[in-house]
Amino acid sequence: MATDSASTRKRDESREDSRRKRSLSRSRDERNRSRSASRERHDKRRRHRDRSGSPTRPHRKDRKSERSVSPRSSRRGGRGRSRSRSPKRRKPSTSASPAPRSKRSTKPLPSQEDAYTGSGSGSVDKPVEKEKPNFNQTGLLARETNTVAGTNVVLKYNEPPDARKPPPRDDWRLYIFKGKDLLHTLELGSRSCWLIGREPAVADLLVEHPSTSKQHAVLQFRYTTRTNEFGDKKSKVRPYLIDLESSNGTFLNGKKVEATRFVEVMAQDMIKFGQSEREYIMMLAPA
Repeated sequence: MATDSASTRKRDESREDSRRKRSLSRSRDERNRSRSASRERHDKRRRHRDRSGSPTRPHRKDRKSERSVSPRSSRRGGRGRSRSRSPKRRKPSTSASPAPRSKRSTKPLPSQEDAYTGSGSGSVDKPVEKEKPNFNQTGLLARETNTVAGTNVVLKYNEPPDARKPPPRDDWRLYIFKGKDLLHTLELGSRSCWLIGREPAVADLLVEHPSTSKQHAVLQFRYTTRTNEFGDKKSKVRPYLIDLESSNGTFLNGKKVEATRFVEVMAQDMIKFGQSEREYIMMLAPA
């Protein structure tokens, strides 16, 4: 029995020795493989750095010696941080040189109120003013209402509220002369407004001289009230002349009439339009 137990003991010891040897050889092979893999990775990184032109990193042994001499490790009492043997892979840089950073301003920051209102001297931009709404009249409605039916002609003149036809007792007439010749006599009592111009579609008194405008002037009868020096009021229908911003103007007794202003016309006054030689004489028949 003693011999059998001794033989089994020797057999077990030999088996354990063979297991230890196999495990040692395996660990030795794994260490060799990891070292060869790390050498290959190190060679690849060095070749990549050589191609890209980036500065080479020191060898691992040199880095270990630098770490041992660094003051950081001396402050910690030589206790270095444990690092893995396999170094981290870095992505290759796409740009050769980094973009320059913008310089930080050294000016003092504006106050909160100035920054909100934009009135400070800092770098805060002032708020853009919004365009205010425009509620003025466009004139499109008046243009549509002033368009003569059946044409595209827009009237430049509208009668005032005090427009009236002259009464039958006031027989106003317009005598048209060319030189010493009387060409025509026009009775003005039939309407309150006479439009004078070259446009046949709208003109009540047609003038064909090329210096006159299409809508040149208006002869308007208005009901006005005047007060004399004694305070007495007297109302009457009187004729007025207005120029519609014509090209060559309207003349009353040789003086140019201001555009878009009513001027009263008296009996025996002479009117001329543009550069026409025709003279228009206003006359009031005696009662």
